[in-house]
Amino acid sequence: MKKTIALLTGGTTGEWVVSVKSAATIAQNLDADLYDVYKIMLNDHSWFYEPADSVKIEINRNDFSLTLEGKKIKFDGVFIAIHGSPGEDGKLQGYFDMLQIPYTTCDALTSSITMNKGYTKAIVSGIDELFTAKSIQIFKDGNYHIDEIKKDLKLPYFIKPNSGGSSIGMTKVKHADDLETALDKAFKEDNQVLIEEFVSGREFSIGVFKAQGEVTVLPTTEVIPANEFFDFEAKYTPGATEEITPGNMSNEEYERVHRIVKDIYKKLNCRGIVRIDYFLEYETGNFYFIEINTIPGQTATSFIPQQVAAMGISLKAFYTSLLKETIG
Repeated sequence: MKKTIALLTGGTTGEWVVSVKSAATIAQNLDADLYDVYKIMLNDHSWFYEPADSVKIEINRNDFSLTLEGKKIKFDGVFIAIHGSPGEDGKLQGYFDMLQIPYTTCDALTSSITMNKGYTKAIVSGIDELFTAKSIQIFKDGNYHIDEIKKDLKLPYFIKPNSGGSSIGMTKVKHADDLETALDKAFKEDNQVLIEEFVSGREFSIGVFKAQGEVTVLPTTEVIPANEFFDFEAKYTPGATEEITPGNMSNEEYERVHRIVKDIYKKLNCRGIVRIDYFLEYETGNFYFIEINTIPGQTATSFIPQQVAAMGISLKAFYTSLLKETIG
C-alpha cells in the first residue's frame, strides 16, 4: 500500500529559493508506485498545498493534515526539504515529534546543535584524526574586543554567521582593518558570529547517510571555486566552481576521511542524509572540519545528486532508501 508523504519546502530565510529547487528535484525522483506526494509550502505567513496555480489550501497545523474535496488527508511521514529555519534548526522536528509523525532528517536536538557552527565544532573536536581551525565565537550584544580578536587569531580570517547557510553573510578578511565591516555583515544574518583562522587546503564536500541500518559514505566532491572561496554565487551559479566528483584523494586519505566522517555522523547522532565539508591541509594533509549540513541541497547543481550519480545509483533508489530508513 502506498504511503502518503508531505514534501515540505520553502522556509523563512533567504535560503527558501534553494529549498524550492531542492524540492523540485526530490518530487521528480520519488517513486510514484510507493508514495503519494503532496508538496507543502511553508513561509512566514502560511503553510499550504497548491494543487493548481493561485489555489492555496491551508494545512491544519493542529495535526498537520490537509482537507481536499471534503476528505481529510493525514501523512505517514514528512520529507523535509527546507534549508535554514525552521527546517534545519530543530523547530519543525520538535513539532513533528509531538505529533508523532516521522520525518527524514536528524532529530530536533541534533538539528538544533548542528545549526550552530561553534557548538558543533566543540562536540566533534575530540574525534580521532579530526582537526578544527582556531576560532572565536562572539555574540551581537556580547562583551568582545576587536583588538583581542586581532591579537588571538592570525590573518586571514573567515567570518561566518554562526547559524547561517549557503555562505550568506560570510567574508574572508585579509586585512585587520576590514574586520569590523565583515562582522557588521555577518551580524545582519545572525546574533552569533564565528571568526576562524584560514586553513590553506583543498576543499571537499561529502555526503553521509544511513540506510538498512548501515552508515554509508558517498563519493566526495572536490571544490575548486573561481571566486576566492566557496560563497553563495559560487555555490548556485552553474560553472562558477569546478566540482570534481569523485574528488582526487589517495587511498590513505580516502580511508581516513571515511573513518572520520562516519565518526562525525555517529557522534552527532545523525539521521538521513547529511553533508560534511572539510579541508585537507596542503602542508600536512590533515582533515580540517568546516561544517555539517543536515539538510543538504538537492538542486541540479548540488553535491548530493552528483555524488549519488557517481556511486552508480539512481536518485529514485536513493530517496526510497532514505524514506524507508527514516519513515519506514
